Amino acid sequence: MDPSALRGAAIAFDLDGTLVDTAPDLLRALDAVMDLEGLPRPPADALRGMVGHGARVLIERAAAREGVTFAPDRLDRATSMFIEIYRADIASASAPFPGVEAALDRLAAAGARLAVCTNKRTDLSIELLQALGLADRFAAIVGADSVPARKPHPDHFRAAVTAVGGAIDRAFMVGDSAADVQSAQAAGAPCVVVRFGYSGGDPDALGADALIDHYDDLDAALLKLAAARR
Repeated sequence: MDPSALRGAAIAFDLDGTLVDTAPDLLRALDAVMDLEGLPRPPADALRGMVGHGARVLIERAAAREGVTFAPDRLDRATSMFIEIYRADIASASAPFPGVEAALDRLAAAGARLAVCTNKRTDLSIELLQALGLADRFAAIVGADSVPARKPHPDHFRAAVTAVGGAIDRAFMVGDSAADVQSAQAAGAPCVVVRFGYSGGDPDALGADALIDHYDDLDAALLKLAAARR
């Protein structure tokens, strides 16, 4: 398949669990907050099923595992603490998933327009990607605070596509969760799901248009989806 078929296509990537394995640093910050709140730390394997809707929801879910519901002001304080702790060493143990950088290079060489569409805060997303040397590979980084409604709302995906000058009929989402699939498909675009992400369940059950096990397989998946839309 000719990679030039992706020229001008807008490809929006989720961040946590899709581009970057951020679980170790998210868990570090979450553990610190749980310690400060006097609650047990969640097991590391539980974290991957709680990530995807921002720090506030992550803390809510961790507390709920212990049967605790935070009052709004307590949740505000806990979220602020989490952000402060996380930001202080944002990429100490985080790393791009295998093959990410090479895949981004191939897509850029093919003329695709690359964006990040994440429920992480925009400032934290930029800081993380800068720390990992990935920020300059994206024409736009659209976090949850940049839009009125975050994923799974389709307008978040639409905003990322618009930000890179793309069109929905030539746009694709690459993610790891139901929110990614729902956001893209509700906007009228297909979604590729990575099986190694943070879905917290069976990635094959998310309803994705394609699934991949490694970034070496992304180009072929996107080209097949592009051909199907013609």
